Amino acid sequence: MDPGVIRKLDEVVVNRIAAGEIIQRPANALKEMIENSLDAKATSITITVKAGGLRSLQIQDNGTGIRREDLGIVCERFTTSKLQSFDDLSSISTYGFRGEALASISHVAHLTIVTKTKHEKCAYKACYEDGKLKGDIKPIAGNQGTQITVDELFYNVPMRKQALKTPNEEFQRISDVVSKYAVHNPHACFILKKFGETATIRTQAKATVAHNIGAIYGAGIGKALVPIELRDEVMQLTVQGYVTNVNFSLKKGISLMFINHRAVECSALKKAIDAIYAVYLPKGSAPFVYLSLELNPQNVDVNVHPTKHEVHFLHEEEIVEKVKLLVERALLGGNAARSYTQALLPGATQPLDSSKVNESIVGGDEKPRLDYKFVRTSHSVQKLEKFFNISGSGAGSSAGSGGGGVPMKEVPQDEVVEPKLTQPSPSRKKKVVKRETRLHSIHTLRQQVESDGDENLRKIFRELTYVGTIDREQVLIQYDTKMYLSKVQPIAEELFYQLLLFNFGNFERLTLSEPLELKRLVHAGLDDPASGYTEEDGPADELADVIVQKLVSKAPVLREYYNLSIREDGCLESLPKLLDNYIPSLVFLPMYVIRLATDVEWEEEQECFRTFSRETAHFFSRIALTKPEKEYRWELEHVLYPAVRNYLIPPKEMAKNGSLLQLASLPELYRVFERC
Repeated sequence: MDPGVIRKLDEVVVNRIAAGEIIQRPANALKEMIENSLDAKATSITITVKAGGLRSLQIQDNGTGIRREDLGIVCERFTTSKLQSFDDLSSISTYGFRGEALASISHVAHLTIVTKTKHEKCAYKACYEDGKLKGDIKPIAGNQGTQITVDELFYNVPMRKQALKTPNEEFQRISDVVSKYAVHNPHACFILKKFGETATIRTQAKATVAHNIGAIYGAGIGKALVPIELRDEVMQLTVQGYVTNVNFSLKKGISLMFINHRAVECSALKKAIDAIYAVYLPKGSAPFVYLSLELNPQNVDVNVHPTKHEVHFLHEEEIVEKVKLLVERALLGGNAARSYTQALLPGATQPLDSSKVNESIVGGDEKPRLDYKFVRTSHSVQKLEKFFNISGSGAGSSAGSGGGGVPMKEVPQDEVVEPKLTQPSPSRKKKVVKRETRLHSIHTLRQQVESDGDENLRKIFRELTYVGTIDREQVLIQYDTKMYLSKVQPIAEELFYQLLLFNFGNFERLTLSEPLELKRLVHAGLDDPASGYTEEDGPADELADVIVQKLVSKAPVLREYYNLSIREDGCLESLPKLLDNYIPSLVFLPMYVIRLATDVEWEEEQECFRTFSRETAHFFSRIALTKPEKEYRWELEHVLYPAVRNYLIPPKEMAKNGSLLQLASLPELYRVFERC
């Protein structure tokens, strides 16, 4: 048999083989792009996924961007801004260094880049195929940073595409990647969502590692975290991380390991930590572990695996042993609170003290957890209303009342029309694809909300337990062992303001059973002393005409972005729907209409959206002034405060303006009773 002929492979074949080693699935492509964004100093990273990343995978950041003159070669192999000579590998501090990521992606997908640096007047768009620029580089409108869109991944490698899991499983892998980098980079805001749907992962900029762990992996893990920290000058080693205590376990362990900020796998370190937990946890359960090791870059070889998920480093055995001892000390220090139970043989008498036996492993002098430190919350516990014979029902009456009840005294009853707001029944609702706005003004307002958020307040609201309603303006909530008095109106107003920003352009409509004449509403509002109108301001009829004309001229904008529909004849047809099962009171509609015309800054885009959102939030937040008692109590407990728990980013001002006041603390109450 004759020997085979050795031939040089075609360059396209070579590149596709190399790309297959680096880009094994959508999650690998995303990991490379996230690392590029972080290398570009991005503080906001948004990932949008369609069909598990196979149909479309888009990442947008606000980093430094790519220079226009570099777009021609950015997708060629071995083109990078992070490495100049081989010796640089010994001190590399960036994620990327080979210049293969974008090149590899472009060989197995359709790649589009939109980028803008701070020195350029506009953004530029470029498309790539097989590592080469396809067509011309086009100027385009855009924000600073880079947006990379990967379409039809593995379109030219059908066997690889068929071997991948379902879109949902691939999305879960993508979610795992984003979760890891969001935890390790709390300075940056990460958002992950499926195309047309709400965010699956959303973290705040300038957060903390512990906060992001709780936000992404659950409050249960967040409460069980034990911090670990080590600095060793001799080994040039710094270790920071969090592990769960011995009272917490998972069926499937979660391990996040970073070495010099790279998400890696270290089997030796993982086995060592698993061996420690095997002593404490039941068989078949595992812990949550987040570890970040920083070593001298000269002691780490990062170029040992195509996907860079493995690294080699000097003194591996000694470092693993140090980390093992560090974790063991942290667990031993937190083991005093662990409770143990002992099974009784059949027929045995019950011991005198069978509730809990505390067994301390270290020292033997730790005290058992005292009663005043236990958090007492349960969905089965009776609410405050039970003690006052107040029924918590009333859900049905809220569906279309529009606030019902007796109108305000300042507004004559004959001036307020009777039509009610109605919303589509769940059975008739169609699935709507969510639109993501590209308006810079809205993104700026959203960033202002996120940057002004108070982490302590957010934790309180995210984990609140609703205790009961005091009156139409105040409710009681519990967080941990503390009881708080919550002011309804300012908290609701801030919630609705943020919903108007983050759901911008995606509102369903609340339809009036019959249209309302804006002119009649304006006249009713001018009769209200709160409007400040006097005869010196001119004839009410002329003022009403001016207001109606103003709002009719803005009707297209209101309809497109907010589903607030005003006809050309000056009749109001609908309002935006901000929350399911929530309808504002029409009693306050006249003043709302007037303030839309007089207090909204219509001339400047960002101020227009901000002031409109503020006025609309104020209107929607006046929820309990005219509604029957059963109705507003149900609305507060089952609609408003669940939304507060899920969506509100409380501003720092809320800690100072009396919106939330601590009434009692269980440890403090115990001290009071001890003195009696």
